[in-house]
Amino acid sequence: MKQIAALLIALMLLTGCTALESTDTGGTTDQIDVEVTSVIDGDTIKIMYEGKEETVRYLLVDTPETNHPRLGKQPLGSEATAENKRLIESGDVSIEFDVGDRFDDYGRLLAYIYVDGESVQEQLLEAGFARVAYVYPPNTRYVDDFEKVEMEAKEEGIGIWEFENYSTDRGFNSDAYGKESNQSKSESPKGDCQIKGNINRNGNKIYHMPGEGSYEQTNPEEWFCSEQEAKDAGFRSTGS
Repeated sequence: MKQIAALLIALMLLTGCTALESTDTGGTTDQIDVEVTSVIDGDTIKIMYEGKEETVRYLLVDTPETNHPRLGKQPLGSEATAENKRLIESGDVSIEFDVGDRFDDYGRLLAYIYVDGESVQEQLLEAGFARVAYVYPPNTRYVDDFEKVEMEAKEEGIGIWEFENYSTDRGFNSDAYGKESNQSKSESPKGDCQIKGNINRNGNKIYHMPGEGSYEQTNPEEWFCSEQEAKDAGFRSTGS
Protein backbone atom coordinates (compact mmCIF):
# COMPACT_ATOMS: atom_id res chain seq x y z
CA MET A 1 0.00 0.00 0.00
CA LYS A 2 2.81 2.37 0.86
CA GLN A 3 4.35 1.78 -2.57
CA ILE A 4 1.01 2.52 -4.29
CA ALA A 5 0.53 5.70 -2.24
CA ALA A 6 4.04 6.85 -3.09
CA LEU A 7 3.40 6.18 -6.76
CA LEU A 8 0.16 8.18 -6.68
CA ILE A 9 1.91 11.11 -4.99
CA ALA A 10 4.67 11.03 -7.59
CA LEU A 11 2.12 11.06 -10.41
CA MET A 12 0.29 14.01 -8.83
CA LEU A 13 3.52 15.98 -8.52
CA LEU A 14 4.46 15.19 -12.10
CA THR A 15 1.03 16.26 -13.33
CA GLY A 16 1.29 19.50 -11.36
CA CYS A 17 4.69 20.28 -12.83
CA THR A 18 3.45 19.61 -16.33
CA ALA A 19 0.50 21.96 -15.85
CA LEU A 20 2.81 24.66 -14.54
CA GLU A 21 5.16 24.30 -17.51
CA SER A 22 2.24 24.73 -19.89
CA THR A 23 1.66 28.30 -18.70
CA ASP A 24 5.08 29.39 -17.40
CA THR A 25 7.86 30.21 -19.87
CA GLY A 26 10.75 29.94 -17.44
CA GLY A 27 12.13 33.34 -18.43
CA THR A 28 13.39 32.45 -21.89
CA THR A 29 13.87 35.24 -24.43
CA ASP A 30 13.96 32.83 -27.37
CA GLN A 31 11.81 33.81 -30.33
CA ILE A 32 9.55 31.18 -31.87
CA ASP A 33 8.80 31.35 -35.59
CA VAL A 34 5.05 31.25 -36.30
CA GLU A 35 2.63 31.44 -39.19
CA VAL A 36 0.10 34.27 -38.97
CA THR A 37 -3.35 33.29 -40.22
CA SER A 38 -5.07 36.67 -39.77
CA VAL A 39 -4.75 40.16 -38.28
CA ILE A 40 -7.68 40.93 -35.98
CA ASP A 41 -6.92 44.54 -35.00
CA GLY A 42 -4.03 46.75 -33.93
CA ASP A 43 -2.91 44.53 -31.06
CA THR A 44 -4.31 41.07 -31.83
CA ILE A 45 -3.50 38.41 -34.40
CA LYS A 46 -4.20 34.73 -35.00
CA ILE A 47 -1.32 32.28 -35.46
CA MET A 48 -0.64 28.59 -35.83
CA TYR A 49 1.01 27.43 -32.60
CA GLU A 50 1.72 23.85 -31.59
CA GLY A 51 -0.55 22.51 -34.30
CA LYS A 52 -3.62 24.68 -33.72
CA GLU A 53 -4.83 28.20 -34.36
CA GLU A 54 -4.43 30.54 -31.39
CA THR A 55 -5.38 34.16 -30.81
CA VAL A 56 -2.44 36.28 -29.64
CA ARG A 57 -2.85 39.47 -27.61
CA TYR A 58 0.20 41.75 -27.76
CA LEU A 59 1.82 42.20 -24.36
CA LEU A 60 2.04 45.65 -22.74
CA VAL A 61 0.31 47.69 -25.48
CA ASP A 62 -3.21 48.79 -26.36
CA THR A 63 -4.56 50.22 -29.63
CA PRO A 64 -7.95 51.82 -30.38
CA GLU A 65 -10.81 49.38 -30.91
CA THR A 66 -12.37 48.56 -34.26
CA ASN A 67 -15.36 46.42 -33.26
CA HIS A 68 -15.73 46.43 -29.49
CA PRO A 69 -19.14 45.23 -28.19
CA ARG A 70 -19.39 48.23 -25.84
CA LEU A 71 -17.00 50.86 -27.23
CA GLY A 72 -17.64 50.21 -30.91
CA LYS A 73 -15.18 51.65 -33.41
CA GLN A 74 -12.76 54.19 -31.97
CA PRO A 75 -10.80 56.89 -33.84
CA LEU A 76 -7.57 55.54 -35.36
CA GLY A 77 -8.69 51.95 -34.76
CA SER A 78 -8.74 51.18 -38.47
CA GLU A 79 -5.42 52.95 -39.00
CA ALA A 80 -3.78 50.98 -36.17
CA THR A 81 -5.12 47.73 -37.64
CA ALA A 82 -3.82 48.66 -41.09
CA GLU A 83 -0.37 49.46 -39.70
CA ASN A 84 -0.29 46.22 -37.74
CA LYS A 85 -1.25 44.30 -40.87
CA ARG A 86 1.41 46.10 -42.92
CA LEU A 87 4.08 45.24 -40.36
CA ILE A 88 2.99 41.61 -40.00
CA GLU A 89 2.98 41.07 -43.76
CA SER A 90 6.38 42.71 -44.27
CA GLY A 91 8.50 39.75 -43.17
CA ASP A 92 8.90 36.62 -41.07
CA VAL A 93 6.95 36.66 -37.80
CA SER A 94 8.11 35.29 -34.47
CA ILE A 95 6.82 35.51 -30.90
CA GLU A 96 8.45 35.69 -27.49
CA PHE A 97 6.85 34.86 -24.16
CA ASP A 98 7.54 36.60 -20.85
CA VAL A 99 8.12 34.87 -17.49
CA GLY A 100 4.46 34.72 -16.41
CA ASP A 101 1.37 33.01 -17.74
CA ARG A 102 1.16 32.44 -21.46
CA PHE A 103 -2.62 32.85 -21.57
CA ASP A 104 -4.99 35.56 -20.37
CA ASP A 105 -8.47 35.08 -18.89
CA TYR A 106 -9.95 34.95 -22.40
CA GLY A 107 -7.74 32.08 -23.52
CA ARG A 108 -5.50 34.28 -25.68
CA LEU A 109 -1.76 33.80 -25.89
CA LEU A 110 0.22 36.74 -24.48
CA ALA A 111 3.40 37.50 -26.37
CA TYR A 112 5.86 39.98 -27.81
CA ILE A 113 5.67 40.03 -31.60
CA TYR A 114 8.58 40.43 -34.01
CA VAL A 115 8.93 40.75 -37.77
CA ASP A 116 12.41 39.96 -39.05
CA GLY A 117 13.62 40.42 -35.48
CA GLU A 118 12.13 43.92 -35.04
CA SER A 119 9.53 44.52 -32.31
CA VAL A 120 6.05 45.16 -33.67
CA GLN A 121 4.96 46.63 -30.34
CA GLU A 122 7.73 49.22 -30.46
CA GLN A 123 6.91 50.19 -34.02
CA LEU A 124 3.22 50.68 -33.19
CA LEU A 125 4.18 52.82 -30.20
CA GLU A 126 6.68 54.81 -32.30
CA ALA A 127 4.04 55.58 -34.93
CA GLY A 128 1.56 56.77 -32.30
CA PHE A 129 -0.92 53.95 -32.85
CA ALA A 130 -0.52 52.33 -29.42
CA ARG A 131 -0.13 53.20 -25.77
CA VAL A 132 1.63 51.23 -23.02
CA ALA A 133 -1.08 49.41 -21.06
CA TYR A 134 -2.06 46.25 -19.20
CA VAL A 135 1.18 46.17 -17.23
CA TYR A 136 0.74 43.11 -15.05
CA PRO A 137 3.86 41.69 -13.34
CA PRO A 138 5.73 39.52 -13.93
CA ASN A 139 5.08 40.01 -17.68
CA THR A 140 6.92 43.34 -17.81
CA ARG A 141 10.23 42.51 -19.49
CA TYR A 142 10.18 45.42 -21.97
CA VAL A 143 7.95 47.94 -20.20
CA ASP A 144 10.78 50.45 -19.70
CA ASP A 145 11.80 50.28 -23.35
CA PHE A 146 8.19 50.63 -24.48
CA GLU A 147 7.56 53.62 -22.22
CA LYS A 148 10.57 55.45 -23.69
CA VAL A 149 9.28 54.94 -27.24
CA GLU A 150 5.77 55.94 -26.16
CA MET A 151 7.09 59.17 -24.63
CA GLU A 152 8.79 60.14 -27.88
CA ALA A 153 5.54 59.71 -29.83
CA LYS A 154 3.66 61.61 -27.14
CA GLU A 155 6.12 64.49 -27.28
CA GLU A 156 5.75 64.68 -31.06
CA GLY A 157 1.96 64.69 -30.68
CA ILE A 158 1.37 62.03 -33.32
CA GLY A 159 -1.43 59.50 -33.71
CA ILE A 160 -3.33 58.88 -30.50
CA TRP A 161 -1.40 61.72 -28.87
CA GLU A 162 -2.56 64.38 -31.33
CA PHE A 163 -5.60 65.38 -29.28
CA GLU A 164 -5.50 66.05 -25.57
CA ASN A 165 -7.20 63.45 -23.36
CA TYR A 166 -7.91 61.02 -26.21
CA SER A 167 -5.42 58.47 -24.88
CA THR A 168 -5.88 58.00 -21.12
CA ASP A 169 -4.80 55.54 -18.43
CA ARG A 170 -8.23 53.89 -18.76
CA GLY A 171 -8.22 53.59 -22.55
CA PHE A 172 -9.32 55.86 -25.38
CA ASN A 173 -11.87 58.66 -25.01
CA SER A 174 -13.60 59.05 -28.38
CA ASP A 175 -15.34 62.24 -27.23
CA ALA A 176 -11.97 64.00 -26.90
CA TYR A 177 -10.76 63.14 -30.38
CA GLY A 178 -10.70 66.06 -32.80
CA LYS A 179 -11.34 68.75 -30.19
CA GLU A 180 -8.12 70.25 -28.85
CA SER A 181 -4.75 69.52 -30.39
CA ASN A 182 -1.82 68.79 -28.09
CA GLN A 183 0.38 70.90 -30.34
CA SER A 184 -0.12 73.96 -32.49
CA LYS A 185 -0.72 72.99 -36.09
CA SER A 186 0.12 74.94 -39.19
CA GLU A 187 -3.00 75.47 -41.27
CA SER A 188 -1.61 74.37 -44.63
CA PRO A 189 1.66 73.77 -46.48
CA LYS A 190 3.34 76.58 -48.35
CA GLY A 191 2.56 75.89 -52.00
CA ASP A 192 4.14 72.58 -52.96
CA CYS A 193 6.24 72.35 -49.79
CA GLN A 194 5.31 69.03 -48.19
CA ILE A 195 8.04 68.42 -45.59
CA LYS A 196 6.67 68.75 -42.05
CA GLY A 197 8.72 70.34 -39.29
CA ASN A 198 7.82 69.39 -35.72
CA ILE A 199 9.25 70.53 -32.38
CA ASN A 200 8.69 68.14 -29.48
CA ARG A 201 8.48 68.99 -25.79
CA ASN A 202 12.23 68.53 -25.35
CA GLY A 203 12.83 71.17 -28.00
CA ASN A 204 14.09 68.68 -30.58
CA LYS A 205 13.42 69.86 -34.14
CA ILE A 206 12.53 66.95 -36.42
CA TYR A 207 11.36 67.00 -40.02
CA HIS A 208 9.13 64.32 -41.56
CA MET A 209 9.16 63.36 -45.23
CA PRO A 210 6.05 62.31 -47.19
CA GLY A 211 5.74 58.52 -47.16
CA GLU A 212 7.37 58.02 -43.77
CA GLY A 213 5.37 56.01 -41.23
CA SER A 214 4.83 58.96 -38.89
CA TYR A 215 4.14 61.56 -41.59
CA GLU A 216 0.33 61.50 -41.59
CA GLN A 217 0.11 61.67 -37.79
CA THR A 218 2.59 64.53 -37.40
CA ASN A 219 1.32 68.01 -36.56
CA PRO A 220 3.63 70.40 -38.45
CA GLU A 221 4.69 73.66 -36.90
CA GLU A 222 6.61 74.57 -40.03
CA TRP A 223 6.57 73.46 -43.67
CA PHE A 224 9.69 73.07 -45.81
CA CYS A 225 10.22 72.73 -49.56
CA SER A 226 13.45 70.73 -49.31
CA GLU A 227 15.46 68.75 -46.79
CA GLN A 228 18.24 71.32 -47.00
CA GLU A 229 15.80 74.07 -46.06
CA ALA A 230 14.73 72.04 -43.04
CA LYS A 231 18.34 71.42 -42.02
CA ASP A 232 19.21 75.08 -42.43
CA ALA A 233 16.38 75.86 -40.01
CA GLY A 234 17.92 73.52 -37.42
CA PHE A 235 15.73 70.48 -38.03
CA ARG A 236 17.00 66.90 -38.32
CA SER A 237 15.48 63.87 -40.03
CA THR A 238 13.55 61.20 -38.10
CA GLY A 239 16.38 58.75 -38.65
CA SER A 240 19.14 61.02 -37.32
